[in-house]
Amino acid sequence: MAHSSRTWRGARTPQGKKRVRQSERRHEILGPRRSAAKTHIKTALSVAQTPGADTAAVEAAVVEAVSALDRAAKVGAIHPNAAARRKSRLMRKVNAAASGSSAAPSAKVARQTGKAAAAKAAKARIAAGKAAKAKGEQTAAGKARAALSKSTREAQAAAKAAEAAAPVAEKKTASKAAAKPAAKKPAATKAAAKPAAEKPAAAKPAAEKKTATKAAAKPAAEKKPAAKKPAAAKPAAEKKPAAEKKPAAKKTAK
Repeated sequence: MAHSSRTWRGARTPQGKKRVRQSERRHEILGPRRSAAKTHIKTALSVAQTPGADTAAVEAAVVEAVSALDRAAKVGAIHPNAAARRKSRLMRKVNAAASGSSAAPSAKVARQTGKAAAAKAAKARIAAGKAAKAKGEQTAAGKARAALSKSTREAQAAAKAAEAAAPVAEKKTASKAAAKPAAKKPAATKAAAKPAAEKPAAAKPAAEKKTATKAAAKPAAEKKPAAKKPAAAKPAAEKKPAAEKKPAAKKTAK
């Protein structure tokens, strides 16, 4: 009769059952050591990265974290190499926080390629080298393929050059067509400037007005002396009869 049911997937023998008990006991003892080391590392980093942290407090936290890693490595909770790696990362981050610069992320090791991938890459390199050095003796088919590929490449390059040159030529023609009306604009400006040049003709009536005013002023100046002359002539005409009357009065007296 079997010691356990057929659906049981665990240990069946006494030695296997003993190993299960040992692993459970070891996990109960070493698990807290690993978690304690992680907790001390996290605490040390938080203390070191706080602004204005006390140097003594940072040193105490770092020493506690390093001690926890050493104890975990000593009892077998973690591998000694893992403990050394974690201590190195902790010290690098603490020093970077103390200097005020961020710690550079650790570079991951490049993954090694498998044998199949390495063989494929080697074949690709060999093929590329042969293609680059294929300038000597070739078969007729190889020469024909090379000539055909070369001619197609040249045709494609010429087509691309023509396509690239066509927009440039169109732009030049468009710029010339746009520049022609701009060249004709000075003629329009000259035509518009002609009336401005002819404006002195419009000023002639003003000059004529001045001459007309002068001509109108001259008769007014001539009229004044004409009015004075009759006034001077009137007393002379009156005096003559007075002189004639006086002798007539003397004659009557005699």
